[in-house]
Amino acid sequence: AGMLIGGIVWGILGDKKGRLYVLFGSIMLYSVANIANAFVFDIIGYSIARFFAGVGLAGELGAAITLVSEILPTEKRGYGTAIVASVGIMGSVTAAFVGDFLNWKVAYLVGGALGICLLIMRFRMLESGMFKNMNQQNVRRGDFISLFTHKDRFIKYMKCILIGLPTWFVVGVLITFSPEFAVLLKVKGVQAIMWTYIGLVFGDIVSGFGSQFIKSRKKTVLIFMLLTMIFIAVYLFTNGLTVFQFYLLTALLGFSIGYWAVFVTIGSEQFGTNIRATVATTVPNFVRGSTIPITLSFNYLRYDFGMVNSALIVGSAVMIIAFIALFALEETYHKNLDYFEEY
Repeated sequence: AGMLIGGIVWGILGDKKGRLYVLFGSIMLYSVANIANAFVFDIIGYSIARFFAGVGLAGELGAAITLVSEILPTEKRGYGTAIVASVGIMGSVTAAFVGDFLNWKVAYLVGGALGICLLIMRFRMLESGMFKNMNQQNVRRGDFISLFTHKDRFIKYMKCILIGLPTWFVVGVLITFSPEFAVLLKVKGVQAIMWTYIGLVFGDIVSGFGSQFIKSRKKTVLIFMLLTMIFIAVYLFTNGLTVFQFYLLTALLGFSIGYWAVFVTIGSEQFGTNIRATVATTVPNFVRGSTIPITLSFNYLRYDFGMVNSALIVGSAVMIIAFIALFALEETYHKNLDYFEEY
């Protein structure tokens, strides 16, 4: 809930106040919220701390992707966004290791302190030149409602969101319920989340760098979506794997949805400077939010069709929607980003 709300708030602020304003503000908020998490005494306090941590976390990726996209030249944008996304995902992998060695309260204190260190290191960053130039002109900025009131803009915005659905189907259903799937697939004793995120790190790097190599965002996403479809089928219909083989499969699933970096880059490249941060920040958070209807659909169907068949039904629907959205999207690899959306 915090990330959905924060995505909208930070996105609008990113276009009205600046990319650095959001980057600094979001890091400060989630760092303080994590530190506060170490001092809660009940579930209500814990929930409040997590809500504000979610609000804070929602702004960082979109602001960073927007900033990198606007600062780097066209031929290097994909490298920058891939590094930003993959290093961010490595935080999840690191947290999995840290959580095994530290008391949970200490872990939250460490996470908050590292956020403050990150904030200090970023003080010397410079604001996007495109945003500075926009400040000198009378341009309507950060109009989130306009994404829904203009037909062509709304369709383009929805396509940006829909191509990301398979990523959170994999995470929200196949990996979250991996212990249950493991039992059905005759695999004993697994915890697959960390291995999925390890695969995601490599997928982000390969997809980002690959989009630069083949000079196409759409072709890169298509390749990774085809891989996702293949590994989903293998995951659902392969029985009797060893624990190592199951972990390897979840890592490959993570790798296949590692077009996350390119997906967020596409969102930032589809729209003009005056609404770019709003899109780049809200799109990934709405995709995260899609976990709710995806999981509800899976849970509704599983009682009639079983886990494997319900996952197959929901997964097939998600993949078809994502493929249609991808084919309808504009290729943005060579696109000049220095322009404004007209109202």
